[in-house]
Amino acid sequence: MNTQEAINAIALTRLSRFNLASLLSLYRAAGSATAVVENRKNIRDLLPDASPHLVSGLQNLETQLARAEEELAYTQNRHIDVLTMDNPGYPQRLMECPDAPLVLYSLGNANLNSRHIINIVGTRHCTVYGQDLIRIFARELKALCPDVLVFSGLAYGIDICAHRAALQNGLDTVGVLAHGLDDLYPPRHRPTAEEMLQHGGLLTEYTSRTQPKAHNFVQRNRIVAGCADATILVESAQRGGGLITCSIARSYGREVFAFPGPVGAEYSEGCNNLIRDNGAALITSAADLVKAMGWDDGIRLANAQRKGIERSLFPDLSEEEQTIVNTLSKNNDLQINMLSAQSGIAISRLTALLFEMEMKGLIRTMAGGCYHLLA
Repeated sequence: MNTQEAINAIALTRLSRFNLASLLSLYRAAGSATAVVENRKNIRDLLPDASPHLVSGLQNLETQLARAEEELAYTQNRHIDVLTMDNPGYPQRLMECPDAPLVLYSLGNANLNSRHIINIVGTRHCTVYGQDLIRIFARELKALCPDVLVFSGLAYGIDICAHRAALQNGLDTVGVLAHGLDDLYPPRHRPTAEEMLQHGGLLTEYTSRTQPKAHNFVQRNRIVAGCADATILVESAQRGGGLITCSIARSYGREVFAFPGPVGAEYSEGCNNLIRDNGAALITSAADLVKAMGWDDGIRLANAQRKGIERSLFPDLSEEEQTIVNTLSKNNDLQINMLSAQSGIAISRLTALLFEMEMKGLIRTMAGGCYHLLA
């Protein structure tokens, strides 16, 4: 790491009221953060249309340079990687974007320039339907394209489900934060975040002591979008952060996909509308994504489609339990009388089996007395 370049990049990003695109234009015109700082007294020679706020901030940069030195010392003490644009570890996909940050802070072991990268986004109020989509999608994706890196925002709902499903299926996953790496929001996601440090990591553009303010979450969406080849929207209401990420991804020329949902369902309206308006391509499985992105030579995909990707991965089921799993795999959320009719198992026997399977975490009892397969 070039220490002086890191200090200068950190200082520049801490200027208040600057335009991200203008700062990046200035960086590119100068060739480095160090060159910007060295020419800060006559910055309009490099960027003639620099705003008065930017000019003023650059001419009074000493306070920010001192703070940047403190931040660099903080990162070194906590083994945080400081990724400036001259660092080979900086996400190359993000560097192509017109409002990319001059510096990122990274914890973990993720390769931010992995061959295949996606992000999974959506509502913070995901339903069982959304949870099932993510669980099955991650499992299929691991089988079809096992080197995919999964990005999301570590928020409630779809984000945390995506991180957990990736970890459960052996996929590395990265959470993009809306604050510094000295804290974690929301706190209840800390156990997952700690596991991610061994199988992916955490990424942010914010220095320590930065609070998770509302506008930070919107701003961090561009990093989620910019680091990935494709954005996957799972569930969304008519308005939401996931739709913002999709819009940013399209502006970057990235692929956008969405899972459809039931007509009229509150948290499927955003997805359905986006698909209807050609803002996203419809997918129903990982195979659809892999095929659309051209991420397979056709051999693994053809084999998987021919054999079928098993919905159930429970190796220790009895014959009757397997029959129940197979039945619910075809028609999920069945009441006991329908489940009995379709499985051929008497209700008296079925009651005991369903209780045992619920204790094993294989099924869940839903409203209305329906049984839902957790696969």
